[in-house]
Amino acid sequence: MKRKTIHFTNRHGLTLAARLQTPIGRKPRYFALFAHCFTCSKNFSAIKNISDSLANQGVGVMAFDFTGLGNSEGDFSKTDFSSNINDLIDAAGWLEDNYEAPKLLIGHSLGGAAVLFAAAELPETCALVTIGAPAEPEHVTRLLKDDLSTIEKEGKARVNIGGRDFTIRREFLEDLKKRKLEDLIGDLRIPLLIAHSPQDNVVGIKNAAKLYVAAHHPKSFISLDGADHLLTDEQDSLYLAGVISSWATRYIPGREKEPTEEEVQTVRVSLDAEDDFTTPIETAGHRWMADEPKDVGGRDLGPNPYQLLLSALGACTAMTLQMYARRKKWDLKEVNVSLGHSKRHLEDCMECDKSDSKIDLVERKLELEGDLSEEQQKKLLVIANRCPVHKTMENGVDIQTALSIKKKEKE
Repeated sequence: MKRKTIHFTNRHGLTLAARLQTPIGRKPRYFALFAHCFTCSKNFSAIKNISDSLANQGVGVMAFDFTGLGNSEGDFSKTDFSSNINDLIDAAGWLEDNYEAPKLLIGHSLGGAAVLFAAAELPETCALVTIGAPAEPEHVTRLLKDDLSTIEKEGKARVNIGGRDFTIRREFLEDLKKRKLEDLIGDLRIPLLIAHSPQDNVVGIKNAAKLYVAAHHPKSFISLDGADHLLTDEQDSLYLAGVISSWATRYIPGREKEPTEEEVQTVRVSLDAEDDFTTPIETAGHRWMADEPKDVGGRDLGPNPYQLLLSALGACTAMTLQMYARRKKWDLKEVNVSLGHSKRHLEDCMECDKSDSKIDLVERKLELEGDLSEEQQKKLLVIANRCPVHKTMENGVDIQTALSIKKKEKE
């Protein structure tokens, strides 16, 4: 995906920092806006993982820092829940002015409550996702229970949340009390996905039940079993990203157009310097990714390049055999292909005196199911060696590479 740091001005004249992630080489299917949790920032790992994954699947994602947090200007102690909602609406306005209005709003924890309130004022919203969200914004006061009396008596207090100190004012708590989410959510007519962990010990699972009961259909619930409130396990956030992407396609109209012949034949691969080996791959209408195992520095989120190469050969072999058998009306019910790759020392070559002389060896095993004669089996083995990818690999390929340099855009 392509990452871009942006800045926009909110209604109070403060500059807020944001990160926009878009797919490489194509216009996003739609845009999503992500709201982080209370006192967090856009750089929170779960937000980054979910945004990365959605961008890899063709979605543009904007995540930003609320006033006074992360890289945004302003004094956090002078903000409240209402100002968070306003920041969200201002961020959506920037997206609409510069790209298009966000169709998907995603919010984590208190950010989940904020997107529900913001959605009521953003008519372009087609779908909503909350992650570990409270049924009422006032729930956040549980994090401040040891300091509530001080805040009430003195008007403010310095509190420690997640290892960081913040000043919380009485006005912040009073604003939370005014916002009644269960009343609002009953009036929303926007598809809602509620994601929550039964083991969430910050915002209990009962909050998800209250939101679900209060919301109108279409509404969905996904249990993040085993996850903590912050989704610190990378696999939990990546799993959720896949669910969000699949779920949203039902409610957000795609902009896929009929691809040109050139687009059909083109494979696009991109790798950002920040992504280690996790490499998005895209063709017309299809997206997947390659990676390397964790023991060599990858994240193991996809097959490695050699596995992709073998998968091409295996798929082509199976397709070719089934196509041939179908044409001959032979009883070939199923084709199973297993492949392995290794490098073997050359036994007979011009430079076999060199100890490092090796050749690539692909071992392919075929398992056929069906009522096939011995003659038919032998013929299918011959046909397997004639599949297009096999012939390409065996004959060699002339690879012509052109290079161009793209200058980094000014932020």
